[in-house]
Amino acid sequence: MRTALLQSSGRPGSTVENLKVLDDAADRAAAAGAGLLVAPEMFLTGYAIGDDIARLAEPADGDCADAVAEIAGRHGLAVVYGYPEREGDVVFNSAQLISADGTRLANYRKTHLFGCFERDHFTPGEQQIVQAELHGVRVGILICYDVEFPENVRAHALAGTDLLVVPTAQMHPFQFVAESMIPVRAFENQMYVAYVNRVGQEGEFEFVGLSTLAGPDGVARTRAGHAEELVLADVDPAFVAASREANPYLKDRRPGLYGSLV
Repeated sequence: MRTALLQSSGRPGSTVENLKVLDDAADRAAAAGAGLLVAPEMFLTGYAIGDDIARLAEPADGDCADAVAEIAGRHGLAVVYGYPEREGDVVFNSAQLISADGTRLANYRKTHLFGCFERDHFTPGEQQIVQAELHGVRVGILICYDVEFPENVRAHALAGTDLLVVPTAQMHPFQFVAESMIPVRAFENQMYVAYVNRVGQEGEFEFVGLSTLAGPDGVARTRAGHAEELVLADVDPAFVAASREANPYLKDRRPGLYGSLV
């Protein structure tokens, strides 16, 4: 499954403009043969927008979800995008997967909030594993800081995730996460990891880009730079299966020794 990573901060504060950016990226990704397009954390609204987060937050089945479904259907590819999700008076930092036929396949709420900014504006989610099947690939979702906790990624490995998509808002000076940690996470858990970042200055944050898709062999299949960019790479479930057979990490675990971790 060819996977497109949209590295962009869009137009913070404008869902209308961000949907246009997503539409253009979907057009280019589909033309390149992609079956999945992944956009960054909080892509539909912008990340560093303060109280506008609550103002622009929508339910998982809201108007923006309908707009993304229309884009996915028109271009014939699935889309993962980050957005602020409202449920009553509560707002979550969420990411949703919508299929090429417009079906909402999965919605994930960020479980590990980073810093005072996120804790001031969001409630943490409580469901660790969210997955969906797409073109023979089991796709799981985490968001940014979540992937820096090895327990989260290992839980996905044990649940059979083949491709872990991670919309992110990774900022300076933590670029080592994209450069070093993501390939290691992919290798130690025998899966593909697509880490899709914002880029440029936004409020007090400087997003570093460096979006990447790493394989279960720890090799980056594609890596963006520090500018707005659309990069693509292929996810091969047969290669995942062969890699898991050759690499014994998951089979050689001894869970009985790990009780002290929790």
